[in-house]
Amino acid sequence: MSTNSNVVSQNGSKIGIRTIAQIGMLSAVATVFMLFEIPLPFAPSFYQIDFSEIPVLIGCFAMGPIAGAMVEFVKILMNFVINGTMTAGVGEIANFFVGCALCVPAGIIYRHRKTRKSAILGLITGTVCMTVLGCFLNAFILLPAYAKAFNMPIQALVDMGTAVNSNITSLFTFVVFAVAPFNILKAVLTSLVVLLIYKKVSPIFRMC
Repeated sequence: MSTNSNVVSQNGSKIGIRTIAQIGMLSAVATVFMLFEIPLPFAPSFYQIDFSEIPVLIGCFAMGPIAGAMVEFVKILMNFVINGTMTAGVGEIANFFVGCALCVPAGIIYRHRKTRKSAILGLITGTVCMTVLGCFLNAFILLPAYAKAFNMPIQALVDMGTAVNSNITSLFTFVVFAVAPFNILKAVLTSLVVLLIYKKVSPIFRMC
């Protein structure tokens, strides 16, 4: 690849037009995945799992954590344009950081040593990071933003959680019994899919 086609330098490796195209492709797939959501029996209806982090993780493993973060950013931006926002962009920003919390640590660890063991270690680390950050952002940013957007008290959201899970009686228990299991389940399912398919799809991303 010629020097003129390089647009970014990531840890000494060149990212050019082909990588930008791959980021765009993965972002488009991730945006489509965001449209298909699965409700959960232990959480209110506004917590639904999608598999949009699968293309992001693939991007992190194939092209590095910075490229993966770019896939996450473009995915969130495209979804914002298509579906708009109910939280003045706060939810989208929080979702970006939560998604990156799973994918970027996994990408960093895998980039250091590209083995299955490193991939598993990275995914476990990412799952922990995603769960911790997801709980923090939901408790202090997302849930207050949703309450404000719908002009309701936080307790009303807690009551929605109580309706499906009697263990939820406060904001703290909402985070413990709804938000944390949601993030753990999403991260684990996403990680398992990526472990199963990555080696099959990775040749597509081999750079010249």
